Amino acid sequence: MSTPAGRWVLTVAVLGSGVAFLEATVVNVALPAIGRDLNAEVSGLQWVLNGYLLSLAGLILLGGSLGDRYGRRRVFIVGMVWFSIASTICAFAPTIELLIAARIFQGIGGALLTPGSLAIIESVFARADRARAIGAWSGLVGVSGAIGPLLGGYLVDAVSWRAVFLITLPLGLVVSLAASRYVPETRDPTVEGRLDVLGSVLATVALAGGTLAIVQVGESLTQAAIAGLIGLLAGVAFVLAELRAEQPMLPLEIFASRQFSGANVLTFIVYAALGGVFFLLVAFLQVSLGYSAIAAGAAALPTTVAMLLLSSRAGALAQRIGPRLPLTFGPLLIAAGMGLMALISPGDTYVGSILPAVTVFGLGLALTVAPITATVLAAAEERHSGIASGVNNAVARTAQLAAIAALPVLVGLGGSDFENSQAMAEGFQAAMWIAAALCGAGAVVGWLTISNDVLERDEPQPGSTDYHCPVTGPPLRHGPAEARSGH
Repeated sequence: MSTPAGRWVLTVAVLGSGVAFLEATVVNVALPAIGRDLNAEVSGLQWVLNGYLLSLAGLILLGGSLGDRYGRRRVFIVGMVWFSIASTICAFAPTIELLIAARIFQGIGGALLTPGSLAIIESVFARADRARAIGAWSGLVGVSGAIGPLLGGYLVDAVSWRAVFLITLPLGLVVSLAASRYVPETRDPTVEGRLDVLGSVLATVALAGGTLAIVQVGESLTQAAIAGLIGLLAGVAFVLAELRAEQPMLPLEIFASRQFSGANVLTFIVYAALGGVFFLLVAFLQVSLGYSAIAAGAAALPTTVAMLLLSSRAGALAQRIGPRLPLTFGPLLIAAGMGLMALISPGDTYVGSILPAVTVFGLGLALTVAPITATVLAAAEERHSGIASGVNNAVARTAQLAAIAALPVLVGLGGSDFENSQAMAEGFQAAMWIAAALCGAGAVVGWLTISNDVLERDEPQPGSTDYHCPVTGPPLRHGPAEARSGH
């Protein structure tokens, strides 16, 4: 962290993931404008978000595995270029159908890009700096996601909703060039032989089938049941295939760690709740409270500030005292913020109602995101950092997709309700109470399943990771990683 090389690696990882997170949230504030311009109803607007999350969740395990096998930097750059091309197609989509297809294509790039950034940090940084680096990554990437509504609001008001996709192009170019020059190549040197094609296909079908079932619940129970059954059968077949494979895409022994499994369960619960907030808050402020797009985006600035100032400190705190307390009190704070959001009504002032809600929400988010990410990665062997990151990202994106698909159905939002002030207000308030309950359950999971071990592994033995850096040059190092005992 104190060297120029370390700062370059962190910068590239943050910018790369930040682009993906930015595109995931910047679109939210543009949804009303997209709906008006392309004559789309709520179901179509849901698919603008779900199409991206569906392909991202379905392929992110494969993205992490490809990085471990072929080089995390290489797959990261390919994902960045892919993502930028897809964003350009989104920007010029003339119909809602083509926009949804382009968003699915964009999610594939995100699946290659996202797990690599965290795996690069975990593989490159020294043990003493990992938690702090992950904290900085979490905070800065969280800021990119939180600032998305503000930036999106400005672009929608000043230019067009299409501009929210074009901002990826210059960022993608800078990230790709910087990664090729400053980021060391790392991979899992123990991986040999052919790619686990069967496992890759089954994992993709299982994740895509499960998430598609969630999406279809509100539209067609028959299609949801068929998709769910296909996903379930593919999931069972995937487990059996991985148990028999000599070089499995997903080494199932990583789930033997109670810390790893518990942190991923907590991730699913909390990120499902967060998905509801990110989807509905900016739309509620515009439709029910009459905010402009830029004002709705700016309303969440306290969350951005909290993430920027506190995430790295939260990572350091969890490393010092252990992650159990942060991962208990963080979700409780998020739940409190959501409860305050549920009390917001049309006519309320920003300072009196919205500011306290987004501030408490931001504090909880800052206390939760970095420790949960660091806990997941620390619970897996370093050589599996790519796939561990892929698992955690798949869990988080699937949870967000589930919330986006299920919450409108549960609270009765549909048809043209995104233009109905009263219906939107009632639906938003009910959704926030559901999300608050989820985060409360997450706090219980954190307390019961997360141990208070510090977030560090033993320093890897020489050769634990295969390095090649075009700046520092050889030597290459080979050999198995020292396993960290599970807890």
